[in-house]
Amino acid sequence: MTKRQQIGGLQIAQSLYDLVVNDIIPGTKVNPEVFWAGFESIIEDLGPVNKSLLERRDEFQAQIDQWHSQHEGSAFDAADYKQFLQDIAYLVPEGPDFSVSTSNIDIEISEQAGPQLVVPVKNARFALNAANARWGSLYDALYGTDAISNEGGAEAGSAYNPVRGAKVIEFARNHLDQSAPLVDASHAQAISYSIVEGKLLVGLQDGGESTLKSPEKLVGFKGDAAYPVAVLLKNNGLHIEIQIDAEHPIGKTDPANVKDLLLEAAVSTIMDCEDSVAAVDAEDKVEVYKNWLGLMKGDLNVQIQKAGKASIRELNADRHYHNTAGGELVLHGRSLLFVRNVGHLMTNDAILDKSGNEVPEGILDGMVTSLAAIHDLNGSGRVSNTRAGSVYIVKPKMHGPEEVAFTNQLFARIEDVLGLARNTLKVGIMDEERRTTINLKECIRAASERVVFINTGFLDRTGDEIHTSMLAGAMVPKAEMKQQAWISAYENWNVDIGLACGLKGKAQIGKGMWAMPDEMAAMLEQKIGHPKSGATTAWVPSPNGAVLHSTHYHQVNVPELQDVIGKRERASLDDILAFPVMEAGRTLEQSVIQSEVDNNIQGILGYVVRWIDHGVGCSKVPDINNVGLMEDRATLRIASQHIANWLHHGIVSEPQVRKLMAEMAKVVDSQNAGDAEYRPMTNNLDTSIAFLAAQDLIFKGLSQPNGYTEPLLHAYRRRVKQS
Repeated sequence: MTKRQQIGGLQIAQSLYDLVVNDIIPGTKVNPEVFWAGFESIIEDLGPVNKSLLERRDEFQAQIDQWHSQHEGSAFDAADYKQFLQDIAYLVPEGPDFSVSTSNIDIEISEQAGPQLVVPVKNARFALNAANARWGSLYDALYGTDAISNEGGAEAGSAYNPVRGAKVIEFARNHLDQSAPLVDASHAQAISYSIVEGKLLVGLQDGGESTLKSPEKLVGFKGDAAYPVAVLLKNNGLHIEIQIDAEHPIGKTDPANVKDLLLEAAVSTIMDCEDSVAAVDAEDKVEVYKNWLGLMKGDLNVQIQKAGKASIRELNADRHYHNTAGGELVLHGRSLLFVRNVGHLMTNDAILDKSGNEVPEGILDGMVTSLAAIHDLNGSGRVSNTRAGSVYIVKPKMHGPEEVAFTNQLFARIEDVLGLARNTLKVGIMDEERRTTINLKECIRAASERVVFINTGFLDRTGDEIHTSMLAGAMVPKAEMKQQAWISAYENWNVDIGLACGLKGKAQIGKGMWAMPDEMAAMLEQKIGHPKSGATTAWVPSPNGAVLHSTHYHQVNVPELQDVIGKRERASLDDILAFPVMEAGRTLEQSVIQSEVDNNIQGILGYVVRWIDHGVGCSKVPDINNVGLMEDRATLRIASQHIANWLHHGIVSEPQVRKLMAEMAKVVDSQNAGDAEYRPMTNNLDTSIAFLAAQDLIFKGLSQPNGYTEPLLHAYRRRVKQS
């Protein structure tokens, strides 16, 4: 039994109580009694509202299911369906035009377009790595990934390969030529860099000299102006540091003694309490909150063992340069941190209300993460996060304007309890649920003084699309999903609505994750589509991914592009409402069906076994072809819902799926054979808690609220922890 502290009507897990009272509150000027009394008041007032919003979701789903049942076998009438959604208030009237009025925004949100990391805050090492990924080595990101091909003897091995190194340097010089071009010369011809009268002078191999075509791109340097050890350039709002060191193993072989290019990369990071985290009880929540507190105080650190040597990893300091006018230039050394609270659905036993019920986890997250952030607002830590006096909270899985309005109300109540000025707590609205997408303008209006972020999330959005339209018909295979009309309309609609609501210069407009961390060459080729879409940020799976993706923002001036995009015709709502179902009469070959289901089941088992048995909420899971994919609850949601849909419509049968699950369990077991702590499923299918959880996610998929995986995952994870 969890030991608890009774405060008023609240029963607080002792570990959480101790963390809040002994570690978080000191230094915030928040009175503990006021905090707990305020918490209880919020639970009493807003807990029932939270519950009613969830009931409203269920009511909508029942009405939509009934509509599909009544129209089964009839020709689809798009106008009739749209009118139905309006009649039940699922699709709300669009109000007059407006512009958001968010204020006190850090430049990483208002000015800089660049990559964004999402990392489980429950893992301190991952959190530190991500926070420090604001700056990263281009040479390392290229040399250590497939961004540089192995052709021509350029394979990476245990020893340095100069052929591969030459390719890295060629790429880097090309990047400089594109981002900060010289007058009638290339950076590949450089033999020296110096600062003369506040301008960059580049010595060339032919004995000549050149300067920047745009002199203002030089913003600073380190060392002596005549012989700088670093030259700082700025292009499209992002910085590039040319590092010069004649004694370095790379620098001494370079004609200009350049040892590396340090790129400003992950300008923002979402510290995640949600999809990438397995936090099911007070013990887990304390671990999450403790790491977030360390980030807000600036004292989070972990001991690292590397090459037999121990070191302490902590948050990077700010970066100091001479500016071109002779003064000092200080740049932020760390990524700007958001915290992603959980949504409205789940509850947690870390605190019980006066009736002994678990409190809504979203309210718990809001209270505790905001309390911890006061240390950063006070500027009392070793390093800072915000310089504008704001706390950035991403709120996922909200359904429609009334749920966004509820979050706005919750944040106001939290501000009152904590003594914070109104709208200190900013909100990021994740456009990943169907009811939010089609009502996005009104969702933004509901938080128009707080919104700092909207984004699209293909996987969760597809999971909700499948579940909402479950009875509309059998969905197309997953491989065809991105070619459906609703997807491109959804992606464009998000940008169109965001710009129309005045988000430019006020909030990030984001795009989803590149899910293949080992395939950086493909990412370099494809992910430039995100800044070209008008998005100011997009998710990447690693610090190396952030460095490489940052090169795209040097190629695309997103704010200028947004001015053009803002004049185009808005994406079609009718396209967004089109179901991604197979055409009537279409049949799939059995081999196609089996391949699809095999892939889904293998992915489900590979992810669930780590979530349930080890409490790992996000990891690189090998797919059926042993390609590592970043998996979290969003990928699980779409895979489980897709099979549930095909089961419901008779594309596959339950015996067929059960047989394939047993076969895929063997595949997943073999893929994890090298893990000494791994518990095989194959010989224990009837008792393996992970396998049972995976079965329920599929066979109970239709009954899960909005197709979410959290209720089942949490229940089964608790069983493992209790056993």
